[in-house]
Amino acid sequence: MHRDGEKRVLLVVASLASFLVPYTVSSLNVALPAISASFDIDAVTLGWVTAAYMLTAAIFIVPFGRLADLYGRKRFFILGNVLFASGSLLAAIAWSGPAIITARVIQALGGAMVFSTSIAIVTSVFPPGERGRAIGIITATVYAGLSLGPFICGVLTHNIGWPSIFLVNIPLAILVIVLTMMYVPGEWAETDRRKFDLPGAALYSVMLFGCIYGLTLLPSHLGIFWMVLGFVVLALFVWWEQRVQAPMIEIALFRKSPVFLYSNIAALINYAVVFAVGFLISLYLQYNRGIDPQTTGLILIAQPVVQMILSPVAGHMSDRIEPRVLATAGMACTTAGLGVLMLLSPKTQLEVIIAGLAILGFGYGLFSSPNTNAIMSSVEVRYLGLASSMVSTMRSIGQMLSLAIAMLVFSAVIGTVRISPEVYPELLQSINIAFTIFFIISLIGIAASYARGTVRKDC
Repeated sequence: MHRDGEKRVLLVVASLASFLVPYTVSSLNVALPAISASFDIDAVTLGWVTAAYMLTAAIFIVPFGRLADLYGRKRFFILGNVLFASGSLLAAIAWSGPAIITARVIQALGGAMVFSTSIAIVTSVFPPGERGRAIGIITATVYAGLSLGPFICGVLTHNIGWPSIFLVNIPLAILVIVLTMMYVPGEWAETDRRKFDLPGAALYSVMLFGCIYGLTLLPSHLGIFWMVLGFVVLALFVWWEQRVQAPMIEIALFRKSPVFLYSNIAALINYAVVFAVGFLISLYLQYNRGIDPQTTGLILIAQPVVQMILSPVAGHMSDRIEPRVLATAGMACTTAGLGVLMLLSPKTQLEVIIAGLAILGFGYGLFSSPNTNAIMSSVEVRYLGLASSMVSTMRSIGQMLSLAIAMLVFSAVIGTVRISPEVYPELLQSINIAFTIFFIISLIGIAASYARGTVRKDC
């Protein structure tokens, strides 16, 4: 039994770490036009400044989670923060587009280590009756990062320059490392120390890279090749994992637990339809409406502020109310918010945009904590590392898919040209198409969320 003091420190440390990544991601959305001007890069390459992080994180979260289960979650948690701080420093001093994309890859390796361990550590310490509230608090800090990111970035980019948004990460990461080393005495690792599934990890990485990278290249022949390769390797991966003695992912979990399966599908869809919203609205406000970065950041705050306020409440409610009910209602609200935003025009009132973002934030906040609680509560204790990794993997794949859809639309409508006044009408058309696609996918997410069944029945 863990003491209350230890649990509080763990929650503070995990929350601080969970703040860093979303802060950087949401900040970057506002800074993208400034980064584009610094390095003179086109719209598709600009998307890779964000997409490189998402793709790398998606590939490495599950392998890192499994390694952390075997060799110590605290050890990987600390190393992740070290890498994230290093990547932030490199991004701040980047001298070209490829340099900042490389820095984002290093940040992603660190972020993958942090997110594959933080929720698993908290879940292993907090019992089921307290787990939803703890997860809700961590989720709230994620949304705090999303909330403060656009505002802080707008102020910093407008007054100092975009490199400063990365420099802010470094002292926070150092604080997390020091607190963890000084005040978190325990270590969490499996006692049997089974062998790491290296072939499975390799197949998993190739599969994700092929599917997601291929999607960003469509409709080219190279994109089709990578996607076909990804699906072929997916079949190989499933075949291998069902036969190896110590698999990286227990495929049987998806067959035996509808809650685990459909909660992960719902999470994937939710992140896929929500993540690119900040990216798209930021471009719309700054290019189509001529609004400065600072004001853009203030407008974008509407969505994550509502998420931050609601997620601890929703997490606490999910300890008493069936997560399926809360998460499905949240998915429906998300769909409604997307319905508002897909009607953007050159003259849409800012109040309408803020209202759409707020509705989206309400749905996202109501969905995320209960859905995560459902995933973590649907597995045995020995699978907590895997479940935590799957939560983060669905987030990363969904976010990458969201950006890939936006980039695919940009590529088809605008092409690989730098965004200039001549292509502003095509930019708005691309944004409208992307939001329409997200709205349709979100309708499927409502069905997936409801289809999961009940946690209490499965547990």
